[in-house]
Amino acid sequence: MQKERCDRAKYRVTGAWFVSLLCLVGMMSDVAFAQGDLIVYPNRGQSAQQQEKDKYECYTWAKQQTGFDPMAMPTASAPPPQKEAQQGGFMRGAVRGGAVGAIAGAIGDDAGKGAAIGAAAGGLFGGMRRRDQASREQQAQDQWAQQQAAEYSQGRNTYNRAYGACLDGKGYTVR
Repeated sequence: MQKERCDRAKYRVTGAWFVSLLCLVGMMSDVAFAQGDLIVYPNRGQSAQQQEKDKYECYTWAKQQTGFDPMAMPTASAPPPQKEAQQGGFMRGAVRGGAVGAIAGAIGDDAGKGAAIGAAAGGLFGGMRRRDQASREQQAQDQWAQQQAAEYSQGRNTYNRAYGACLDGKGYTVR
């Protein structure tokens, strides 16, 4: 469900770094074994007050051990990829192609026809270059978002293992 929302948002505002960051935040809610999903059972008959105290102590300890704070707003570990300088484009290609075509056409005594053919070919190739560039930029953006999500997931899993180990040491069963 989260991935579908991210895919839809990505196409509304293509290439925007904040869309990828929002997708990352959305994916974090899908990470399995989140602290809220843990089932903690007091094996030694600990009171509710003692359980809350132990959970807080284990939260603090796991955060110190792993450097990961599940309560903090996630931040990207690297900046999003920058956009390339705009290349190609239909109009730019058409103008260049038209100029080259006019020169070539002048040699053959029909500069107008040469310019028209050159403009059409240049526009086609310019549009293709721009589309290729947009595709590369989107691929870099997607790769960055996936990397950020993987880093978050790894940090979260390490934290969960530490948190569970702490609670286990205090006499709880953690699943």
